[in-house]
Amino acid sequence: MLTEEKIEKVNISPLPNQKMYNSSAEIVTEVNKIAEAKKIMPKRKTFVLALLAGGYIAMGSLLALVVGGGMPGLAATNPGLQKFFFGAVFPLGLILCAVAGAELFTGNTAYFIPSVLSKRMSFKVPLKNWAIVYFGNFIGSLIVAYFLTYLTQILMHSPSVDAAINIGIAKTSNPFYKTFLKGVACNWMVALAMWMAYSAKDITGKVLGIWFPVMAFVAMGFEHCVANMFFIPTAMLHGADISWYDFIVKNLIPATLGNIVGGALFVGCSYWFVYDKKE
Repeated sequence: MLTEEKIEKVNISPLPNQKMYNSSAEIVTEVNKIAEAKKIMPKRKTFVLALLAGGYIAMGSLLALVVGGGMPGLAATNPGLQKFFFGAVFPLGLILCAVAGAELFTGNTAYFIPSVLSKRMSFKVPLKNWAIVYFGNFIGSLIVAYFLTYLTQILMHSPSVDAAINIGIAKTSNPFYKTFLKGVACNWMVALAMWMAYSAKDITGKVLGIWFPVMAFVAMGFEHCVANMFFIPTAMLHGADISWYDFIVKNLIPATLGNIVGGALFVGCSYWFVYDKKE
């Protein structure tokens, strides 16, 4: 006779042939469903979720500055390890976006592509979504940079404030092509992180799927346009010699274009061609 405890174990145990993850082809199917849901979501709700995503990525960036930026001694003696710690805590933002739910521009560059290329929706749909989400991400990032970072004086003392300023200066000192290419590499990894999150069917799997590629792109120094919406204004607020022209023209534009190519071409187009294109 089954006891209550045994019944509970039977009810929660997976079936013998039940998969604990989605295959690559099934991920594309899930992504197409997500794109359809984003298509019909009201603009005001999309904007609110975009505000949240900008704030979440900014929070992950702030955490990285506090933890990784607070290790100047380690950066001098073992820079690879310091970059690892910086990257290890940054994924907080994308984990919050994926699990709690939010609209992030970089992830959205890939979601719509299979549906657009298979002519299930017009290319106007992602363009509208990208415009709303990009602006919302920007505002959300600036809110955290000004109200929750600058006014609270979290980074007012060395070494964290020095790290914030140095990062802002470094990000606005590269030529256009270098920032663009770093943006391509970054969003190839970020879009893959979200792809892997949709492979998982539990929270642990989603977190692990996101953590590795996001940690990697940060440790390698690639360019994420939404994170830069926090990093560079934060550096400016704390005294970095960076103009708005430097921020937008020298970093944000090439990083954004690179992110679009990385997500749309290397993830959206590639997996559409393999798993969704009709022969």
